[in-house]
Amino acid sequence: MNRSRAIAIADRAATLSLRLIAALNLLFLVTFLFLIAFAATRARAEVPSCKGGDMLASLAASDPALLEAIAGEAAATPNGKGLLWKLEKAGEAPSFLFGTMHMTDPRVTRLPPAAKAAFEAADTVVIETTDILDEARMVATLAARPDLMMFTDGATLASLMSPEDAAAVEAGLGRRGIAMSAVAKMKPWMLSAMVALPACELARKAGGAPVLDVWLGKQAKARGKSLEGLETALDQLDAMASLPMDFHIQGLVETLKLGDRIDDVIETMIVLYKREDTGMFWPLFRAVLPEPDDAGVGYAAFEEAMVTARNRTMAANAAPILKRGNAFIAVGALHLPGDKGLIELFRGDGYTVKAVN
Repeated sequence: MNRSRAIAIADRAATLSLRLIAALNLLFLVTFLFLIAFAATRARAEVPSCKGGDMLASLAASDPALLEAIAGEAAATPNGKGLLWKLEKAGEAPSFLFGTMHMTDPRVTRLPPAAKAAFEAADTVVIETTDILDEARMVATLAARPDLMMFTDGATLASLMSPEDAAAVEAGLGRRGIAMSAVAKMKPWMLSAMVALPACELARKAGGAPVLDVWLGKQAKARGKSLEGLETALDQLDAMASLPMDFHIQGLVETLKLGDRIDDVIETMIVLYKREDTGMFWPLFRAVLPEPDDAGVGYAAFEEAMVTARNRTMAANAAPILKRGNAFIAVGALHLPGDKGLIELFRGDGYTVKAVN
């Protein structure tokens, strides 16, 4: 793949991916809903091969200077390298913080040796929300708040779009076997997350493969460990639903126009995750395309609602668990780096936090 191909991929992926990285924190929930609604039309006899290409490898061959600049920005991100971190404070047994990716890909669900050892030794395992492990509870929660998933007034997806965007969305959904009429009342952020998953990921999920966080939760329960959550599913849904509708509509249109190239975005994210380069997600996808002039307010609101505010909530809810000691806390990897990430928040609470190689 030459430079023009790499930029073509990133062209539409840039604005999408900034949201998608954090949206992955919700994909385990959205996909659960998706499979309930569309399992019959999406089921496959065999898991198709994942066909995404690594954008990093492409840039290394076609534009090493650009890749070096991206790596330099990533290197300046506080705590941007590492998935497993040890938390220590005088008078408390050490605990561990681990960054996850909410995918079923075997490269993701296979814990690194140090993380596996920390998980197995922990008395308490903590994930973002335990609600996803209880399907009946999840259905009841969503039934009580249909406004989080569906338009409950007279609005429809098409009524909120230009004719051109509505036609693009209808065509994009059609290519995925979804009739526009079947999802006309569904909130756009849910559809964005649904169609952002590659076919291979959807097929694994349809076959019952758990994302990493769910696997950790189930393993913790099976081994008799205490299992706790830092948020509720309702918290996560409310955060996403609080963002401007225009922002969600734009995201849906961009996602569908991206088409199969989303596979390249997901593949690159997995490569970065396996390299433990959590600080490189944002610089990579920002570098190739400036944000639209009108995107600033929407993205600022998104980052505050979906990342920064949730970091504060997670840190506060983790405090009493950490005080008990010997906990293994697993949250989406995007919540770790940065000056407002969990690592810095825990340091602000008096913990010594060090990466475990």
